[in-house]
Amino acid sequence: MSDEKNGLSVTFVPGRVGIVGLGLIGGSFAKALHAGGTEVYAYNRTHSTLELAMIDTVDGELDDTTIGSCELIILAGYPASSVEWLENKAELISPGAIVIDAVGVKRNVCTCCQGISAGHGWTFVGCHPMAGMQFSGYAHATADLYKGAPMVVVPPEMDDISRVIILERIEHLLAPCGFGSYTLSTAEHHDQVIAFTSQLAHVVSNAYVKSPMARVHEGFSAGSYKDLTRVARLNPDMWTELFLENADYLSNEIATLINNLSQYKEALDERDETRLHDLLAEGDRIKRSIEGQQ
Repeated sequence: MSDEKNGLSVTFVPGRVGIVGLGLIGGSFAKALHAGGTEVYAYNRTHSTLELAMIDTVDGELDDTTIGSCELIILAGYPASSVEWLENKAELISPGAIVIDAVGVKRNVCTCCQGISAGHGWTFVGCHPMAGMQFSGYAHATADLYKGAPMVVVPPEMDDISRVIILERIEHLLAPCGFGSYTLSTAEHHDQVIAFTSQLAHVVSNAYVKSPMARVHEGFSAGSYKDLTRVARLNPDMWTELFLENADYLSNEIATLINNLSQYKEALDERDETRLHDLLAEGDRIKRSIEGQQ
């Protein structure tokens, strides 16, 4: 279909979505969109995964002949591979189309992808769906992964009207996913916050199970152990890349945690009951305040 949109000649099929990468994140986008009646095309480096997805979810392969037919393209791979794909396929994307990513870090990805988009008639918008699980791969993808979840959006430099139009189009195109909210952010702020809310949690969980007690805990653990170790199981290739892309902010968060933990250790070593009680009460008070409780 050919049409005129915002002064640009567009050749994409309205509503059609292309997905680059069919892991947990990309696969869940594909399943949610397909369940909502969206036409989905996809690319995956392991072709057998794509063949599996094409049985009941994906309508066709996202290749040089179909990239230009997509109104929205979602980059759902690792940071470097997402940038590489976009750099190689930039000329094939239809004017007026939108490209978003689903990468867990934003500064380098947005800088690179917005640079690639410059001079083309399509728009790149940084995105990060705040949803996931401890398992990876298409086999664990679900159509309801994003139901009620927040989506963080890092828009490029543009005038207010153009920004509103782009964001409304993204929300419309992703409506079948059921995101609960869309939060605007800068790439800098996103990476600073995500170092605390996500990346630090994975580091702590992964380090926690390295205690010798982890191998003899059976019969002695309940909810606390399960909660703290849920994300110890992770994809080391992906998280290594994400951590290094955000090394400055993540290192700062680890340093803060080490300093806080050292205070508890000192109170224990000195058998300082008052100090330990104060530390515990302080943490409890902060948690209650965050949750709006007294």
